[in-house]
Amino acid sequence: MKLLKAAVFFILVPTLTPALDPFSTSVFVGGAAIAWQLLSPHSWLKCSLLKCCNMKDTLNLSAIKMDLEQKVFGQHLAIQTVLRALSANRYSEQPRKPLVMSFHGWTGTGKSFVSSIIAENLYQLNIPRRRFVHHFNTVLHFPHLSHVNLYKEQLQNWIRGNVSACPRSLFIFSEMDQMPHGLIDSIMPFLGYREEIDGVYYGKAIFLFLNNAGGDKITEIALDYWRRMKRREDIPAKKLQSVLSEEIFRMRNSGFFRSQLIQKNLIDYFIPFLPLEYKHVRECVREELRAQGHPEDEDVITEIALEMIDYPREESLYSSKGCKTIASRVSLII
Repeated sequence: MKLLKAAVFFILVPTLTPALDPFSTSVFVGGAAIAWQLLSPHSWLKCSLLKCCNMKDTLNLSAIKMDLEQKVFGQHLAIQTVLRALSANRYSEQPRKPLVMSFHGWTGTGKSFVSSIIAENLYQLNIPRRRFVHHFNTVLHFPHLSHVNLYKEQLQNWIRGNVSACPRSLFIFSEMDQMPHGLIDSIMPFLGYREEIDGVYYGKAIFLFLNNAGGDKITEIALDYWRRMKRREDIPAKKLQSVLSEEIFRMRNSGFFRSQLIQKNLIDYFIPFLPLEYKHVRECVREELRAQGHPEDEDVITEIALEMIDYPREESLYSSKGCKTIASRVSLII
């Protein structure tokens, strides 16, 4: 019996230690998902894992709301949609499908920051958070176009193994605009309206896609509103979501080019991140000064913010880099 437990433990090592490279351990992960299903409901290993996956401790919505409203600037549409989506998912005892959100916008507008806020508040303890939040960087994890079929198999095994370990798992895919064509469709079965797949329930999982694709279209619409003397707050979220889904479906560098995820309506929300104006960049600089322990020098805030407002060339209304390089600029000036 001890030998059996030991064997099962080593098969499940990749599931228990997601910090390892997911693709160097893919074979073991596949075994972990299968072995997990062979364990009885009252097995010592399953009970041990579930202590780290306490559903009552997940998704601290009040903390997420506070962080988003206090730390994310100029993204009222994104904040409203994210909070609504998370709330609906959190209070459903048995969601019909995983929550799938796709973040779109220029670099530096807050896509990664918002995803990190969600991750930080998904679990109250650091250890469970590290264990059940999984970040895939396209450039790092899927670098070779010729290996797409291998990546598909590895990605399926990794998701299956980790959701088996904890239903409330978070998967973040960044740099989606560099995702090899067709790869993301390999996870389509996990995102659909199914009670279970091979005994695994995916409805509590959350998938986030971070994408620069669509940023130009979002900026075009925001600029059109400004030129017609309309407030950016009046831009309807539904309009942008509709435009985004059509735009990225046609874009070869979106990661969702002719994707079945879009065709079958498996992405619940296409969330626009608007370009940042001068007043938003000022707040970013102010926050960075605080983070680095410096006084809030208004001259420094003005100097850095003005340097970063560069688009379009005629009006100089937006920052093409968002708040991306503010930390290094503060370090150089102070």
